Amino acid sequence: MDPIKIDITILVPVEKVWNYFNEPKHITKWNFAHESWQCPSSENDLKVGGKFKNRMEAKDKSFAFDFEGVYDEVVPHEKIKYHMEDGRKVEVIFDKIDENTTKVIEIFDPEKQNSVEMQRDGWYAILNNFHKYVENH
Repeated sequence: MDPIKIDITILVPVEKVWNYFNEPKHITKWNFAHESWQCPSSENDLKVGGKFKNRMEAKDKSFAFDFEGVYDEVVPHEKIKYHMEDGRKVEVIFDKIDENTTKVIEIFDPEKQNSVEMQRDGWYAILNNFHKYVENH
């Protein structure tokens, strides 16, 4: 299956976008696709070979899982590449448009259980949540 690509433009400097995307104290505030979900904990060792783990759970406690991965490449303020436990790869590009504008591009391998549209929508919802959080904090 071909990788899925999504992007969003954020009216914030790249340094702030990078920090809010990678710091656990911020990740827990935006890393969910819908308001009925939450991300109560986040661990992030942002270096090649480092691991991250974000707890994703429904607020009603009906479902939960850990979203985990290992970093393959980290270029501060520019790019992150990681792979998940099932081997799927993700690339996140931080494209500095100008001093106050950053485009975030995510390219990820789809999984086989859900439709490409559902996966694109879910990942985009999280990215849009991130966008709103960064611009308002």
